[in-house]
Amino acid sequence: MKFSIIFFLVTLLGIMSVNKDLFDFNSSCNLDRWQIVNDGVMGGLSKGSIALTDEGHALFSGQVSLENYGGFTSVRYRCNPMDVRKFNTCNLRVKGDKKSYQFRIKSDGYDRHSYIYSFETSGEWEDITIPLDQMIPSFRGRQLDMPSFPGEQIEEVTLLIGNKRKESFSLLIDRITLE
Repeated sequence: MKFSIIFFLVTLLGIMSVNKDLFDFNSSCNLDRWQIVNDGVMGGLSKGSIALTDEGHALFSGQVSLENYGGFTSVRYRCNPMDVRKFNTCNLRVKGDKKSYQFRIKSDGYDRHSYIYSFETSGEWEDITIPLDQMIPSFRGRQLDMPSFPGEQIEEVTLLIGNKRKESFSLLIDRITLE
């Protein structure tokens, strides 16, 4: 009897917890829809790249340059509009290099602004939990006088480094999940 109740409760909790992988990297995944956007769009000289490691993680790495008014590089993933109203957080499983990064989303791929959440990496594998309602609107590094992320849909996901200094960087990404 006790086992039946415990099994029922565990099953019920499993049904109630709703997760959705935005992207789960593995050795056979396709990175074709991931695009590097460097500061070259503004004349800068930063260089970023994304590749799969032998272990099946995405590696976003490169050099940030401050020359020619540069200072950032990013990798973005455009997807079909995804309803996210039933989710509260986005979780990143990453291993960084003790540097700061930004996680960005767009409700509409054609929006000029993004909703941003900054996070620090520890040098170890870690789970970064991002409350969607705490993602702030920004355009070209300036916070906008608009409400936080409305939490309705996502069409674009971006990881960006732009710490206002010349530096090399390396960020391993295992998965990006909505909960």
